[in-house]
Amino acid sequence: MDFGYDDDSKAFADSARALFADYCSDDALRAHDAGEEPFMRGLWTQCVATGLHGIVIDEAAGGLGQGIAALAAVLETQGQALALVPLADHQLAAAAIARFAPAAAPIGLPALAAGESLATLALEGLHAARGLALHARRDGNRLVLDGHAAAVPLGAQAVIALLPAAVEGRPRLVAVSPQADGVTRIEGRSQHHLAVADLQFDGVRVGDDRLLADEAVAWLEPRLIAATGALQLGVSVGQLRRTVEYVSQRKQFGRVIGTFQLVAGQLADAQIAVEALRSALAQLVYRLDAGLGALPQALAVKVLAERAAHLVGHKAQHVHGGMGVDITYPIHRYLYWSRWLAATLGGAAPTLERLGDWLADHDQLGWKYDLPEDTGNLQGASHALG
Repeated sequence: MDFGYDDDSKAFADSARALFADYCSDDALRAHDAGEEPFMRGLWTQCVATGLHGIVIDEAAGGLGQGIAALAAVLETQGQALALVPLADHQLAAAAIARFAPAAAPIGLPALAAGESLATLALEGLHAARGLALHARRDGNRLVLDGHAAAVPLGAQAVIALLPAAVEGRPRLVAVSPQADGVTRIEGRSQHHLAVADLQFDGVRVGDDRLLADEAVAWLEPRLIAATGALQLGVSVGQLRRTVEYVSQRKQFGRVIGTFQLVAGQLADAQIAVEALRSALAQLVYRLDAGLGALPQALAVKVLAERAAHLVGHKAQHVHGGMGVDITYPIHRYLYWSRWLAATLGGAAPTLERLGDWLADHDQLGWKYDLPEDTGNLQGASHALG
């Protein structure tokens, strides 16, 4: 069976690869790290010009109307290049607003689809150990928001942020402006040099039309997992490629260290982790685009991506020896990206618990030919997200 991307997805990836090659050299990445830009603005302008910012936004809303497979192919390329642009967050947030908040969509969606303004999202609060830190209560036809959202990517630069909030005891997605009255922004920078901001809400009022439909969480979460998994796959592939180049040249005791059994074994383990993530991601992307149930597949990708981030990063740094901690050498950037992506995915243990809960309630996985397929979109999602 061919798990590769189709021709259209490969065409998007090829276009992105050529673009990233022009903007993501080691010197360009070093210059960005040393500068004050919140992300790579020049590259983002080119992404908008080529339509890469709107791959999964519906055509009716001004996007290209493609599936998750096309986006995943581009994001894998982005991860390999370490291209610091908000391709996934921006268009997934815009696509969700267009689909689940049609009354609010006309307010800002045309500018988002055209790339004239930025959207962001942060779903980590859905599974925080202490529960959601952002709460919304109804006041007539408006919502009043109190609480906070931590480390929102481009939280000070985006005109709209899609955040989970507890509404009447249930997690719902709310589209809010980080620049609204009553929002305090505490700006910072991630370890991979992306601008982030803690958003503190104090009695912030938004229209009820900014509350996305109840099923929006179950729609968006697996797509964001697929996007994050594709980025991590690309980062790990790039990390391994640079590592193989290094161990093929570096010598100790008169031998190329890549010929040492221990080094070869560690890189083999890393490659196995990459291929496990690749195959699981392929199944998830296929099921999402086919409209099939995808919750357990999304949870599996989440676990495998988090594990690949740690395992590949650790082994790549280890075989680099002292060069692995020299920030004038480029390998550390892959580790920083992996750590950021792993943090957004969350730990493997709580995800495995969610997967176990799903399996306990479903005795037909749909992967055997003699069992009926799970055709519902994220069946059992409400239970697993609770």
